[in-house]
Amino acid sequence: MDAALQAINGAIQLIVPEVILIATVCVAFAISPFLVNDLGQAEAGLRNRWGIISLIGLLSAALVWWNTPLEVVSNGPFQMDQLVWYTRLLSFGVGTVLVLVMWGQVEDSVSGECLACVLTTLAGANLVAAANDLIGLFLALELVSIPTYVLLYLPRRDDASREATIKYFLLSIFSSGLLLFGLTYLFGVGGTTNLSGIHDKLRWGLGDAAPVVVVAVGMIIAGLGFRMTAVPFHFYAPDVFQGVAPATAGMLSVIPKVVGVVALFRVAQCLSWFTSTMGATSIMTIAALSVLTMFVGNLLALRQRNVARMMAYSSIAHAGYMLAGFAVISDGTTVNGWGAVLFYLTTYGFATVGVFGILVAIGDSRKPSLGLDDFSGLSKSHPVAALLLTIVLFGLSGLPPTAGFLGKLNLFLAAWSQGTELGPWLAMAMAINAAISAWYYLRLIATMYLQPHSTLGSNKLQVPALVGSAICAVATLAFFVSPGWLWRMAESVGKLVG
Repeated sequence: MDAALQAINGAIQLIVPEVILIATVCVAFAISPFLVNDLGQAEAGLRNRWGIISLIGLLSAALVWWNTPLEVVSNGPFQMDQLVWYTRLLSFGVGTVLVLVMWGQVEDSVSGECLACVLTTLAGANLVAAANDLIGLFLALELVSIPTYVLLYLPRRDDASREATIKYFLLSIFSSGLLLFGLTYLFGVGGTTNLSGIHDKLRWGLGDAAPVVVVAVGMIIAGLGFRMTAVPFHFYAPDVFQGVAPATAGMLSVIPKVVGVVALFRVAQCLSWFTSTMGATSIMTIAALSVLTMFVGNLLALRQRNVARMMAYSSIAHAGYMLAGFAVISDGTTVNGWGAVLFYLTTYGFATVGVFGILVAIGDSRKPSLGLDDFSGLSKSHPVAALLLTIVLFGLSGLPPTAGFLGKLNLFLAAWSQGTELGPWLAMAMAINAAISAWYYLRLIATMYLQPHSTLGSNKLQVPALVGSAICAVATLAFFVSPGWLWRMAESVGKLVG
C-alpha cells in the first residue's frame, strides 16, 4: 500500500499545474449552477468574476510550472521532458489570451461553464504531452474533445450553432474511434501500454510486426489528422467555424492543433520513425497529406467572402505547413524540422487567436458571422483594432517584421536542406502556398484601409478581447525581434525525436 501511495504521489507531483487547472474547473462546475435562477438568468457582471477566477487559476498553474526545475523523467504513467515544458509554455500563453477573448463573448449565465471548458482543454493538452501510456494519452485527448463539444454550443445557441456542434461531435467520435484502433494495435505489438516499453521493444526493428504497425500508424495519423484539420479530414471545419461563436472558433483553430502535433511527436518518438523500417512510409504519407492540405486550404480560402470560413480554410492550410515539418528528417539538416514545427505552431497560435479576438472585440450580436464587406473602413472607425488585426494577419501570411516570417522560413530551410529529393519539392510547395495565402490576408487588410466606412464602426469595442488581441500582436512582433530563446527551446524538443 505504501509503495502504491508513493507512486501516486510521485505521479501527481509531475502534473501539479494541471491539477491546479482541474481544481479550478471543479470549483466552476460545482458553483455555477447555484448562481443561475430557474429562468436561466444570472446577475449582471457574473462573467467578470468567472473571468478573474479563471485567470487566477491559469496564472497560478503557470507560476508553479515556471518555478519547477525541469527534471527528465520517463518512468510511470507520466513523463517530463522538454516537450512537456514547451507545451505548457504554449498552452499557458495562448490560454491566457483565450480566456480574455472568451470573457467578452459569453453570457453571464453560462460564463462559468464556458471558461471552465477552456481551462479543461488546456489541462488536456498538457497531459497529452506528459502521457507515457497509451491509455493516458487517449484519456488526455478526450479531455480536450469532450469539453469542446460543450463549448461549441454554449456561447451561441441558435440553429447554426446546433448544426456545427452536431457535425463536430459525430466526426470527432469517429476520429477517436480510428485513433483508439491504432493505439490498440500498438498495444498488441508492444505487449504493454507504456510508451517507453513499446519503444524499447521496437527500436531494434519491427520484424514480423511491420504490417500491423503500418496499419496502426495509418489509423493514428487519420485520428490526429481530424484534430489538425488535415485533408481529407478537414471538411467539417468551414461549417463549424461559421456556426459557432468567434471565440470558440479561435480555440478550435489552435488547441486541437497543439494536441495533434504533440500526440504525433509522442507516437513518432515511441516508434523511432527515422530509425525503423517504416520511416520512409511514414514520411511519404505525411508529405502527401502536407501538400494536399496546403493547396486545398489556400485555394478554397481565396473564394471565401465570410471571414470565419476564410479563417477555417486558413487553419487547414497551416496544418499542411506543420505536416511538412514532420516529413523532414532532422539528422544532418541545417534546421531541425521537428523544432521548426513547434516554433511555427507557436507563431500560428498567437496570430490566429489574435484574429478571432478582433472578431469578438468588434462583433455585432445581430450579425454573429461577419463578411469581408463588414470590415470596410475599419481603420477609420476603430484604428487600434484595425492595426492589431493587420499585425496578426501579416503574421499568418508570413511577412516580415512578424514571427510568421521566421516560422515559414524555418520550415522552408528545414525542407530545402533535407538532403533528399522530397525536401526541395516540399519547400517549393510551401513557397507557392505562402504566396497564395498572402492574397486573401492582404485583401482583408485592403478592405479595412481602402474601402469606405461600414456599420461595424458604431459597435462598442469589447475591452478584454481587445487586450487579448493586443497581447497576440505584441507576441507576433516580439518573436520576430527576439526569436533565439524560443527557437532554442523548440529545437531542443525536436532533437528528442530527430
